[in-house]
Amino acid sequence: MHIAKAKLESFLEDLPEQVDTEEVMYRLYLLEKIEAGETDIAEGRSLRHEEAVQRLKRRWQQ
Repeated sequence: MHIAKAKLESFLEDLPEQVDTEEVMYRLYLLEKIEAGETDIAEGRSLRHEEAVQRLKRRWQQ
């Protein structure tokens, strides 16, 4: 997954002055997952809530 430089700069600006490496890694992980989700939505790889509920109901009934 690639993150735009501008988005990364914004990410760094939002960090507190003192932050540990684990926190930075966790926030980068979240940013990557959000970006991936937005890409999936833009490319039509998502379900409406009702569709997801119906799929889960069918699985639970088996």
